[in-house]
Amino acid sequence: MSIISIVLVILIAFLAGMEGILDEFQFHQPLVACTLIGLVTGNLEAGIILGGTLQMIALGWANIGAAVAPDAALASVASAIILVKALGAESISIKDAVSSSIAIAVPLAVAGLFLTMIVRTLAVPIVHMMDSAAEEGNIRKIEWLHISAVCMQGIRIALPAAALLFIPAETVQTALESMPEWLTEGMAIGGGMVVAVGYALVINMMATKEVWPFFILGFVVAAISQLTLIALGAIGVALALIYLNLSKMGGSSNGGGGNSGDPLGDILNDY
Repeated sequence: MSIISIVLVILIAFLAGMEGILDEFQFHQPLVACTLIGLVTGNLEAGIILGGTLQMIALGWANIGAAVAPDAALASVASAIILVKALGAESISIKDAVSSSIAIAVPLAVAGLFLTMIVRTLAVPIVHMMDSAAEEGNIRKIEWLHISAVCMQGIRIALPAAALLFIPAETVQTALESMPEWLTEGMAIGGGMVVAVGYALVINMMATKEVWPFFILGFVVAAISQLTLIALGAIGVALALIYLNLSKMGGSSNGGGGNSGDPLGDILNDY
């Protein structure tokens, strides 16, 4: 891997760490981080496949109350680097390399929680320093302290990424091959279960009596093998537009029993 690629990977890792807090450009999301690392290392196809697969797992990762979600940034960056090194060590298929990287991603995401705890603990004194600066009316100092605290989150991911980059590719390949079959199969099964749980969490947050028919219809249509992803996306957009138009028609109704929250029911009540 060239020096330029190494620098770009560390930069992406740094941005991913900051985005885990900022949520502005979504660099910490697996689909973005893995794709960018694949791009700068010349493994774009493998990066997209890994990012898309990990994104399915990370769909249900969210901070709820005091519960902190697994660290998607560290999982994305570290697994992408391991993928690139596995592909560069010797002739190995993308499918096998992605499977091995996914098996490591979930434990890395859990390990990232420990790093997050350390960084957030170190950020507590910075908050008190910002309070003192606010009492002094020093806005510039508050800004720099804020930037420093956010950069700490970036360093949290950049340092492990740099360490992984300087580990020989042969060592990574040997470590992957030394994993027993029961462990790799167990992690693959666990990863599949995490995907199902992620979907269930998202559906649980979005599920209402109005959207269930669209979900069922999409589930059935997705089983039609002749349809491409573009066709499925077009159907989804069309259904969304239909629902939005029905919502407007139902919400603007002046007759009947008023707006019940069900656009289809409101329209039918008018008749």
